Amino acid sequence: MENNPTRKKKKRKNSRKKKNGGRWKLILGTVLFLLLVIGGLVGYFLYKRYSYGTERADLTDWFGVHEASEYPVILNDEQTEIVLKRIDGHLYMPLDLLHEMISDRYYYGREDGIFVYTTPTAVITSQIGGSSCTSTEDGVTELPYVISRMEQDTLYVAVEYVRQYHNITFETFDAPNRVRMYTGTLTTQTALVTKDTQLRIAGGIKSPIITDLAEGDRVVIVDDSLGDWIKVRTPDAFTGYVEQKRLSETESFTYGSNAIQDPVYTNISRPFKICLGWHQIAGVGGNDTLQEVIAPAKGMNVISPTWIRLTDDFGGIESFGTTDYVNAAHAAGLEVWALVSNFENAGVDTQAVVSHAASRKTLTENLIAEIKRLGCEGINVDFEGVPPEAGKDYVQWLRELSIACRREQIVLSIDNYVPYGFNDYYDRREQGIIADYVIIMGYDEHYGGSPEAGSVASVEFVRYGVEETVKQVPAEKVINAVPFYTRVWTTKPDGSVTSFATGMNGGKEAAAERGISFQWDAETGQYYGGRTYDDGTKVEIWLEDGESLTEKIAVMRANNIAGVAGWRLGLESAEAWEVISGYVNGY
Repeated sequence: MENNPTRKKKKRKNSRKKKNGGRWKLILGTVLFLLLVIGGLVGYFLYKRYSYGTERADLTDWFGVHEASEYPVILNDEQTEIVLKRIDGHLYMPLDLLHEMISDRYYYGREDGIFVYTTPTAVITSQIGGSSCTSTEDGVTELPYVISRMEQDTLYVAVEYVRQYHNITFETFDAPNRVRMYTGTLTTQTALVTKDTQLRIAGGIKSPIITDLAEGDRVVIVDDSLGDWIKVRTPDAFTGYVEQKRLSETESFTYGSNAIQDPVYTNISRPFKICLGWHQIAGVGGNDTLQEVIAPAKGMNVISPTWIRLTDDFGGIESFGTTDYVNAAHAAGLEVWALVSNFENAGVDTQAVVSHAASRKTLTENLIAEIKRLGCEGINVDFEGVPPEAGKDYVQWLRELSIACRREQIVLSIDNYVPYGFNDYYDRREQGIIADYVIIMGYDEHYGGSPEAGSVASVEFVRYGVEETVKQVPAEKVINAVPFYTRVWTTKPDGSVTSFATGMNGGKEAAAERGISFQWDAETGQYYGGRTYDDGTKVEIWLEDGESLTEKIAVMRANNIAGVAGWRLGLESAEAWEVISGYVNGY
């Protein structure tokens, strides 16, 4: 038996080599397997990260459709929260939305159950739930749909009806419900889709898909400022995002270019600064004071006698006007804008008058007939204390009155309070469209009955009134009225306040009688005087005079408004007319 130590060592060495080689093969295989696994995982994660997502959006939720009759609106290429209703195959919008989107000129006459649209020349009326409308210009028109209808206490109006008067284009789509709408004329940029792709909810390849886009489709560009992703609208009214690299060949396209144009209101404008004086007349006998009140009035070119007042809730009026007065005013170079007021007869309910079509019509016809009988150039509407709930009714009457005045070439001027939030319902913006002149009653900052003493019309009060009004009304239509009076205030030790009004000269006389001297107050732009008596009673006067009027006139000049008015003739001083005459005549 062979016993070779060297060979045995070699065998053991070879055996170890074989074992080590197997071990390395196992390690190498394991490493390769791990690399494959890691590579696969990396590839999977890279694929997950950089591949295009396939999740599709729930379009019913995306558009917020909850009922079969609901049609969300894509307005001027932007998705909105606006929802229209489809009833009997026709689209309807709520009246409030119609006011917000299109025009406030659509009026719901609750008391009569009517729906009214007013143009510069006609009143078009339909019954709620009816399909015919009656125009004061064109008579009766039958339509193939209900014009307006009540749905759960909300008034809805047919979009097709509105389209007759306004530049609106729209198209409806189903599955899901939606409507594409344009108001006015809109020029957009379109782009060609160069490769099949998807429209997504947001910019990013993982964003849910809204719809597929095919090569050759053309889309409207909504926003191209977002980098690699462009916001677009498809022809079937889907709005979302697509990659910029998928678009090319942009070109312009105009929507809404139809023949319907917004109505144009023509107005009467005098080629001179208006200087109007109100002549307070409480009866026919008051007409005899005409010569007395106009004698000192340098620069005045319009007189407004307080002739006409309401007598009942049905549009009835009484008038103290005479043709002799008008003829005499004309001979003196004055226009006559007869004033109509709503507060002289306490038994008249203004809301009842303006909230019914019949009484509005009667009142308008009565006013026009009286103005024509007298030969006046204009009407001055002085409706005060109109309740907020009657605001829309009042403005509707003004629209209807403006049509008659426009037809007869009668100047329509409307008196208004200084603008504050609580009286916005007088709708000065609409007045500035339909009326010829809008007059600010720029006084009664502190009034009879005020809980504290103060100026009747400080310069800052006037500035606020003028500047706020010209934000809503063209400056060339705005007239600011100034007070020809002041108040003498008495404040008792217990804090109670009383006052009485007096003319410009009367304020100085009252001060002299009470031993009050004046000092100029720059804050109010007036002379102020006050005195406290031994018993604690305080008397104060913020004087209206030529200098205070000069401060107010400066505000009017700065805002380039149409002119000035004064309440009331007979209370002013001679120096007031010197200031006013300089303003009216441009020096």
